[in-house]
Amino acid sequence: MWLIGMMGSGKSAVGQALATRTRKLFFDTDVLVEDAAGLAVVEVFGEEGEAAFRVRESEAIRAAAGVAEAVVATGGGAVLLADNVRSMKASGLVVWLQADPVTLAARIGLAPGRPLLMDVDVAERLSQILGNRRDAYEAAADHIVATDDSTVAEVALLVEKLWNGS
Repeated sequence: MWLIGMMGSGKSAVGQALATRTRKLFFDTDVLVEDAAGLAVVEVFGEEGEAAFRVRESEAIRAAAGVAEAVVATGGGAVLLADNVRSMKASGLVVWLQADPVTLAARIGLAPGRPLLMDVDVAERLSQILGNRRDAYEAAADHIVATDDSTVAEVALLVEKLWNGS
């Protein structure tokens, strides 16, 4: 099970809740990158650049794809590389957790540790990023779940039902 979507859409929180509900392993690709790099994501961006981060992210996705029936929360830009999408689709259901940029901005707050949101108007920047990624999310997703007006538990239950129905 793969959870894709913008930062702040609930991928990590929903993924952890879903893994607990289903007694499956949970992976967050950002955490896998941090563990492999020995650096926080923001430090990988700052010291190595976004391209190097995306290489590390792809390695994390390939590793997670090798674990049967795991729940995986991806970074927001994971869908930008076709190889990542192929790995995800070949190894499980892909669910886009979708939320409005205003909702995302409210959830993220001042965005500490979010390299793509530093020193900008967060809602405006999220709207731009979503505009650039919308087609990639749609192409990758087997299902779309709106998270704006739902709790983590409600979204996890809905995603579990989708997973069981696949």
